[in-house]
Amino acid sequence: MQSIEEPVNERAEAAPATERYAPGSVADFERLYRNTYRRILGTLIALVRDPATAEDCAQETYERAYRHWKEWRPEKSPEAWLHRIAINVAISDRRYQRLRQAGELVRRLGRPDAGPDPAGVAERSDLFKAMRKLPTKQAAALVLRHYHGYTNREIAEALGVPEQTVASRLGAARKQLQAVLGRPSE
Repeated sequence: MQSIEEPVNERAEAAPATERYAPGSVADFERLYRNTYRRILGTLIALVRDPATAEDCAQETYERAYRHWKEWRPEKSPEAWLHRIAINVAISDRRYQRLRQAGELVRRLGRPDAGPDPAGVAERSDLFKAMRKLPTKQAAALVLRHYHGYTNREIAEALGVPEQTVASRLGAARKQLQAVLGRPSE
């Protein structure tokens, strides 16, 4: 199994462009699940940075997708549709985690913070630490571009935003990463 820090261009493993799915078909949804699960999970791992949480988010993604499978429009990319759902699930998970952390902090008021686990800190690369500081929507655009190799048009479809917004998010993310990593802009 590859490390998350070693991105793979999994687009080569993507389902063929001629792959057709019928909305509402259980067999087609099962085939879509088999064809896309690894890429959706990879995206979620990059966004939530925890494999167990990413698996939970992937399960939630496919549950939501299945509930709305009859409403999916065949002229749209099913994988882009799934990525859009997955990114929304990751954003919701981040909100939930922040609320939970705030609740824990309130319960522990007065106690000193134990600090980060040194082993966990050592395992993360500078890039992923810097990505953690990015807004989720910018991080999602970066993951779809550099982890999956999507074009701006494909990213726009997955995120449900105009291509111009994707370009803007990628540019802003790049600037912020350069600043955090202390690298000069090109």
